[in-house]
Amino acid sequence: MDFYKRALELKDETVADRRYIHQNAETGLELPKTKAYVMDKLKEYGLDPVECGEGVTATLGNGGRVLLLRADMDGLPMPEESGEAFACPTGKTAHTCGHDFHAAMLLSAARILKEQESKLKGTVKFMFQPAEETFQGSKNMIEHGILENPKVDAALAYHVSPGKMPVGLFMYNDKGTMMYSVDGFKITVKGKGSHGAYPHAGVDPINIGVHIHLALQELIARETDPAHACVLTIGQFKAGEAANIIPETAVLQGTIRTNNTKERELLVRRMKEVAEKTADVYNGSVEIKMISEVPPLICNPALTDEMIGYMKEMDIPGLTPVPDVSASASEDFAVIAEKVPSTFMYLSAGYTDERGTYPAHNPKVQFNEDVCPIGVACLAQCAVKWLESHQE
Repeated sequence: MDFYKRALELKDETVADRRYIHQNAETGLELPKTKAYVMDKLKEYGLDPVECGEGVTATLGNGGRVLLLRADMDGLPMPEESGEAFACPTGKTAHTCGHDFHAAMLLSAARILKEQESKLKGTVKFMFQPAEETFQGSKNMIEHGILENPKVDAALAYHVSPGKMPVGLFMYNDKGTMMYSVDGFKITVKGKGSHGAYPHAGVDPINIGVHIHLALQELIARETDPAHACVLTIGQFKAGEAANIIPETAVLQGTIRTNNTKERELLVRRMKEVAEKTADVYNGSVEIKMISEVPPLICNPALTDEMIGYMKEMDIPGLTPVPDVSASASEDFAVIAEKVPSTFMYLSAGYTDERGTYPAHNPKVQFNEDVCPIGVACLAQCAVKWLESHQE
């Protein structure tokens, strides 16, 4: 079957799905409108979707090997300023990362694969997940059995990418780390409140927090191997309510990202030690909570090369491979990739004119809907071809 031709026929429907999800953007683990919409569409196509944790799953096929196709479907807690007619009207949530595309493309791929179900040489399992942005969704669905019953043998996911680039590029990495780990942390510094005129009567958590912040920077400068990419960022520092009061507590929140597992282990351990010992020096204490713990996304080389081969077999104008791509952002599909052979690729969804000015997570970002049939066709093609090549 010519999957790209069929995907073009379904483009209007895929775009409509994308726009509905976009206009009704939801965040985090609870996506009631999005989940209901996805389940209704899958039922319309003849599948039998069920909830899996806070996400949705469905299967089709004829036994044999199992390939998981994954799409995240959550937005971000931010306003939208894209100017699109279908922009989210809440002013509080927005699909500025493209997850609306992922869900819509997987819905259309499910429709095509259902049409071809009798010819499938195995089983396709669909994973519509929440909370990728908070790095909770994959873990939530794994805990509720997404990789079991039937047991998943391999997994594939795509992510659309905006910016000043033509539609049709597909970016991958079959040699190393595709995306960095992310370990989010919250350090609550505990001191002793006092009048600002009598600092000796208290323990200043702001002073402790400042020293912790400075000390953490030395972990990158002096303790990590320069051959590896490592980033430690403090994105939040909150303390106090008045200029003349030393508060009881201060809060620092940040992230550690790296492309190397050993460096990740080192940095997480040392972050905790530095915070605890620095606080102790200044007579305070800390409470440390890990907000997210996601490994580097390392794609399976053999599976990646297989999927690239299947994509190249299609006659899609402008479809162009871009190898050896690595991004310092993070992706909770890495949790899936740790457990089963997996691959993850970017599909360009940008513009070469001024509409490509803004990146993902910017309130003004715009995505090119011409990517929709490309993504749908690639999902269907890779599923069918991989199952044909891996019959039991």
